[in-house]
Amino acid sequence: MLPFEIAEYLARIDKTKQRMAAQGLDLLVAADTSNMNYLTGYDGWSFYTPQAVVVGLELDEPLCIVRGIDRGGALVTTFLEEANVIGYPDDYVQSTERHPMDFMADELKRRGLDGGNIGVEMDAYYYTAACHEALVAGLPNARLTNANLLVNWVRIIKSEQEIAYMTDAARLVEKIMQAGIDAIEPDVRQCDAAAIIHHAHYTGTEEFGGEYTGLVAMLPTGVGTSTPHLTWNSEPFVSGEATILELAGCRNRYHCPMARTLHLGPPPQKLADTAEIVIEGVNAALNAIKPGMTSEEVVAIWNGVINKHGIIKESRTGYSTGLSYPPDWGEHTLSLRAGDTTVLEPNMTIHFMPGIWMDDWGIEISECFRVTETGAETFCDFPRQLFVKD
Repeated sequence: MLPFEIAEYLARIDKTKQRMAAQGLDLLVAADTSNMNYLTGYDGWSFYTPQAVVVGLELDEPLCIVRGIDRGGALVTTFLEEANVIGYPDDYVQSTERHPMDFMADELKRRGLDGGNIGVEMDAYYYTAACHEALVAGLPNARLTNANLLVNWVRIIKSEQEIAYMTDAARLVEKIMQAGIDAIEPDVRQCDAAAIIHHAHYTGTEEFGGEYTGLVAMLPTGVGTSTPHLTWNSEPFVSGEATILELAGCRNRYHCPMARTLHLGPPPQKLADTAEIVIEGVNAALNAIKPGMTSEEVVAIWNGVINKHGIIKESRTGYSTGLSYPPDWGEHTLSLRAGDTTVLEPNMTIHFMPGIWMDDWGIEISECFRVTETGAETFCDFPRQLFVKD
């Protein structure tokens, strides 16, 4: 069963075609896994081999071109007619003699779609240099241009059903965050806490379960809190040290991230003080947000709070989030940072992620929110604080 009505997929495709026409594109080859899902519903762990959804101004519906053994998955998960789901033979997979994009180029030729202006996602994770080289060689009558993020910008404003799935994901992340905080104790192995976190996520609620996320659980601990994006190992947690939990719930590929920090034992004063400053800054920014503001105006409010306390944060403070696949849960569009003049609109969904990372310690207290008609509304209902276990 599709997670959205077919009419919603068709509306997404229509908006994509409008952007294509504005950029002078006749065809778009979307290799970003999230964009493939957004446009057709395709959902499978097949992105380790080249694949794409092709949108054409003159096509009634997109083409979905995947590895042959994954064609069945595309037929099960998309709304597309069978003739528009194409599988390439397995001798194209990890071959030194041919490339899956050779097959795609031949298929576009067969359908008379090998001319004009074709947009490709040059910076998509799984659109490699070899993919591009093969398409360029196989489509000599076309002009290939960079259409990176074209679909991503269509995705930035969510429908009510997308908001509903992110709300479900919020219920999941509340559960797994509490499970993680409860599990972390002195002498407990990090891997055992990670197992408890993932078990809590996948079992979910009575109404729905969780799914794999774009990022695995981030659990930097001790000196590891001085940097983001560390996961876990087999070492135990240590009394007198902090652990950052950066987690997300995922429902029908829609994410709701959240980060909190836990200290085992009385926290150092610098950590306790910084927690209060971070919370003050988050509160000030969230309370001020309204449609029509720009991303950089949100950051200016945050910086106004932390700077007066002598804290400088050079990295961005958040990003658009929602539908995603590994290795990320961000959308690669809006960023909360100086210089980003994106205007906030209702139903944009953003992870406000004001991590502070110092030489040998750090803290994260984040919130995922949506822009409403009048302000900002957080998805999660979870204490915004530094957690301490004596």
